[in-house]
Amino acid sequence: MKYRKKPFVIDAIQWTGNNLREVLDFTGKHPEWDRWFTSFEAYEKHVKADGGLFKILTKEGTMRAPPGWWIIRGVMGEHYPCAPDVFETTYEKVEG
Repeated sequence: MKYRKKPFVIDAIQWTGNNLREVLDFTGKHPEWDRWFTSFEAYEKHVKADGGLFKILTKEGTMRAPPGWWIIRGVMGEHYPCAPDVFETTYEKVEG
């Protein structure tokens, strides 16, 4: 059997490696963020030391987005990473 993905509009942001504050504003902080980091600068240093990976807590566990990957907000408000080639194949930009 074949299935087609239902059409719906998603919110997404591309992690460039240089827009950490914008991506963090998009995803929100992990519930333990304030316990792990004393400031945004400390978090930024941690991300750089970790190879520039932006980590996202999901129902499946922690997922990693390297620079260039997209971060998608799903229909239930969850966030997950998406490879650029998959994103471009699956989504197109909408106005508004």
